[in-house]
Amino acid sequence: MTIEHDIANKCKTWAFAEAQNVVKRLRAVNRGQIKATDKGYVLFETGYGPSGLPHIGTFGEVARTTMVKLAFDTLYPDIPSKLICFSDDMDGLRKVPSNVPNPEILEANLHKPLTQVPNPFDSTFDSFAAHNNAKLREFLDQFGFDYEFVSSTETYKSGRFDETLLLMLQKHEEIKGAVLPILGEERAATYSPFLPVSPTTGKVLQVPILETNPDAGTIVFEDEDGTKTEIPVTGGNVKAQWRADWALRWYALDVDYEMAGTDLRSSADVAGNIVQILGGRKPAGFHYELFLDEHNQKISKSKGNGLTMEDWLTYAPHESLAYYMYLRPTSGKKLYFDIIPKAVDEYLTHVANLPEQEPKKQIDNPAWYIHGGKAPEGQSSPISFALLLNLVNAANTDDAQTLWGFIQQYAPDATPENAPMLDRLVGYAIRYYQDFILPNKAYRAPDAREAKALAALADKLSNLSDGLEAEDYMTEVFSAGKENGYEKDELRDWFKAIYEICLGQSEGPRFGSFVKLYGREQTASLINEALEGKLAA
Repeated sequence: MTIEHDIANKCKTWAFAEAQNVVKRLRAVNRGQIKATDKGYVLFETGYGPSGLPHIGTFGEVARTTMVKLAFDTLYPDIPSKLICFSDDMDGLRKVPSNVPNPEILEANLHKPLTQVPNPFDSTFDSFAAHNNAKLREFLDQFGFDYEFVSSTETYKSGRFDETLLLMLQKHEEIKGAVLPILGEERAATYSPFLPVSPTTGKVLQVPILETNPDAGTIVFEDEDGTKTEIPVTGGNVKAQWRADWALRWYALDVDYEMAGTDLRSSADVAGNIVQILGGRKPAGFHYELFLDEHNQKISKSKGNGLTMEDWLTYAPHESLAYYMYLRPTSGKKLYFDIIPKAVDEYLTHVANLPEQEPKKQIDNPAWYIHGGKAPEGQSSPISFALLLNLVNAANTDDAQTLWGFIQQYAPDATPENAPMLDRLVGYAIRYYQDFILPNKAYRAPDAREAKALAALADKLSNLSDGLEAEDYMTEVFSAGKENGYEKDELRDWFKAIYEICLGQSEGPRFGSFVKLYGREQTASLINEALEGKLAA
């Protein structure tokens, strides 16, 4: 459904707020007009360092930028736009990653541009960067992102940066002045925005620049062998220091939007100042908060705390991760295993609502951003992920076909073919249950009041007719509690008791839905086993 401009213009989601910031930038550089700049399109950029493989942060940055681009395209569908993923593959290899094979290959090529470091993997790519860049493209393609891949090495060597590099050489001292205040005394003493690439060793050198010659377009430095060497700053003979490199990209490519982590705020400010020195205007963008683990500590690859991309995708669909990325990007959020079921079910609720909503509501729905402004097919599920987890728990099986037998009692028309999301969720539920619920299950015996209420519930279920709705079963659950000593303000305790005694966990979805899914007779039998002490044993 097409979203009218007036509706989109009034949307208050963070993605539309960011799109409006892009509009402000376009007005500023186009004398008040909302149109693409001279390059002919509005450019959204994300950056990637190919010294490692893509990770959950890479996914988050591309997903969120795609959401902002969608909002902009909705506001101004006649203005062309594109998203580029820029790989900083001309960066020098500073250290050997701990998770790659044949580390001796990398050790022997430290400080060379990543595109000149031999490939340590068992693949056909001719360099370390080429292998990792291919993995990045494979990674992004897997999720259907619409982007253009851009290589730093190719951009430097093709001459696309040359004009800006020569301008940076002319503004050398001003650029130094923008960076020096955030550097330590020792580093500041030798800083230059240019890192020469040694003609003899091919390494990206962090050495003092002895002379700058703007008229000749060259710099002079001492090479590793002690030779005083003069090289042009063009043609891939230098690599800009990373803050200056960020500014170089923004200015030379005329980037309109790029977001970054809050840890890069000061560096982005410096890069923005350099763009201004060059005569340009920095992109619009915001700083997203980093993820926290369950103890509110920042997630760190070196510490190994929190979730990895692979972790999430083992236990839940990528759409649910995109949903989690959509939520409050400028607020710190925990990223650990316990939040997965809730994220999945919230995503399912939003995607189920999307087709029936009017346009004004659609653009407030996270699923609209996840699915490119369209109501997707095959993404809904008649059964929540939390309910599936309880089914796997009660059925005590890892056989998907057996679980589908129960599912079709709840949703007779559902099949793996016509409910593909539900079919995916069955597999995820089995894995999540085995790894996180089963090891922590702790059944307990009921007290006298609980035993009496549970026996009454089992009796009620045994005497009901088949084929009732979940709410009908829920009424009987309430009745069994109320009739056996649970006052209105104690019903939460009653439901907690059901889950702890019958399922070995302290919470779950509405129990009426569980009865409809698992079956009234099977549920009554489960309760009786709990009362006989078989489950706790």
